[in-house]
Amino acid sequence: MDFYSHLVNKKKAISVTGLGYVGLPLALEFAKHFKVIGFDINRDRITMMKNGIDPSKELGPSDFLDRDIIFTHDAEDLRNADFHIIGVPTDIDEHKVPNLKPLLSASATIGSILKEGDYVVYESTVYPGCTEEECLPILMSNSGLNLKGVNNAKGFSLGYSPERIVPGDKVRTLAKILKVVSGHNEESCTEISKIYSHIIEAGIYKASSIKVAEAAKVIENTQRDINISLMNELAIIFDKIGIDTNEVIDAAASKWNFHKYRPGLVGGHCIGVDPFYLLHKAKQLGLDPQVIAAGRRVNDYIPHFIAKKVVTTLIDKGKNPSNCRVLIMGITFKEDVSDIRNSKVAHLIREMIDYSLTVDIVDPYASAEEVEHEYNLILKEKPTESYDAIIIAVGHSDYKSLEKEDFRALANDDLLLFDIKGIKNEEDYDNYWKL
Repeated sequence: MDFYSHLVNKKKAISVTGLGYVGLPLALEFAKHFKVIGFDINRDRITMMKNGIDPSKELGPSDFLDRDIIFTHDAEDLRNADFHIIGVPTDIDEHKVPNLKPLLSASATIGSILKEGDYVVYESTVYPGCTEEECLPILMSNSGLNLKGVNNAKGFSLGYSPERIVPGDKVRTLAKILKVVSGHNEESCTEISKIYSHIIEAGIYKASSIKVAEAAKVIENTQRDINISLMNELAIIFDKIGIDTNEVIDAAASKWNFHKYRPGLVGGHCIGVDPFYLLHKAKQLGLDPQVIAAGRRVNDYIPHFIAKKVVTTLIDKGKNPSNCRVLIMGITFKEDVSDIRNSKVAHLIREMIDYSLTVDIVDPYASAEEVEHEYNLILKEKPTESYDAIIIAVGHSDYKSLEKEDFRALANDDLLLFDIKGIKNEEDYDNYWKL
């Protein structure tokens, strides 16, 4: 009986390390068919999941029902698994350098419990070469094992299958997104493909190597970052000209081969982070990429551009910015999710505070405790003042349903509405601006 058959018959188990936006949906999907051990170092999160609560607020109680899974923060429990998936966060530090500490720590944990014949598959986004150059040596050192088949060793197998979770998307869910898989040799890739194909309805794409799979993931978001940066740069130009960027995009999109990207704040844990992993690897190789770096500079500049636009508009209205109060609606990194990681709205708020504006923040999805911990900012439950300007920073569904009168009720005189995502009809407002 092969490895896959043992899993199907629940004679072997799957472990998932890191139960966040990536790991938890994956663990629960596997637990429909296999025996699963869900591991996370955060005890509070484990307690919530044991009670059928997703700390990330992406999944509901029903998603936990009838699943063959145990949740644990005890690494010793991982010894009972034979197929190990690592999906911990990979972010950047304050110098915009890849922070591999969670990944390397998880590798050490898994390495300490590895057995001969086990599989280890990484899902965390990394630069090409990271799995084999940084993680593999830790697995080998901590386990005392080698890769299976290398010098005829009977060790463990290694693979990489980049996550493609889309937070907030209830249509393109885990099972409905094509899955890229790879292994350190043909046998491991075949076995890993069989296991993932059991839960992925959209199909499996076998990459020729782990490095190819790593590179494919990191360029997915780098491509989007660069395309959005072009739209953001165009938005700056068209704002100066006095024409609507979105109208220009719609007109250009009348040609079949034009790709419709929209300007906006580019944050979150993927698009705003992944290009720095590719830049890091390129610099290690003595290269100095120009386009990728330029795209990042443009997108990082947008919070300053918006803040300056708000301030100049207030001054044009005869107001002193230091005496003005502004309402920011939304601080999560995208609409209808609770994730605030690397939110560029927080950068926008900092820029506005630097201009001496008083800023109030509301968001129906974000956690006040997380906002204070992450950014040292206070999140209000609801607006409590009259405002000189209102900024729709995130296109939450709650905001799309608001009418002109709802916004006017929050304004202290003339309503100045800055709609970064363009979710409102400009013709309904006298003083309206969108990116």
